[in-house]
Amino acid sequence: MRIFKEDLTVETLNKWSPNTMAENIGIEFTAVGEDYLEAKMPVDHRTHQPMGLLHGGASVALAETMGSVAAMCCVDVTKQYCVGLEINANHIKSVRDGFVIGTTRAIHIGKKTQVWEIRITSETGDLVCISRITMAVLDRKN
Repeated sequence: MRIFKEDLTVETLNKWSPNTMAENIGIEFTAVGEDYLEAKMPVDHRTHQPMGLLHGGASVALAETMGSVAAMCCVDVTKQYCVGLEINANHIKSVRDGFVIGTTRAIHIGKKTQVWEIRITSETGDLVCISRITMAVLDRKN
């Protein structure tokens, strides 16, 4: 079942990144499906912790970015906007270099809340992190 607008493209999603954390740490959307978004993030000096591993906070930044963008793609942005209420993450496996790939899918899309799951894997498909974000859907004041 399609949850996003048919004209939603990777190019549109990436136009939201300039001058944001997503741009600074190299997050790039790579796919739009009927019910998911995909993005990749480099594992390099921008996203490492001192031991040379992917920083858990960078994984959470990827998850927050993906869940927030996905949520906004499910509302009429002229009438509503979405903000994060809660995020959690379980870090499963470490990564030292290359890219990690995030895939987000909706668990719940309601009138006032949304819940999204973000699975982050290595380039070889190993699960690196699993995260869930709860979004509030707020009405714009005209």
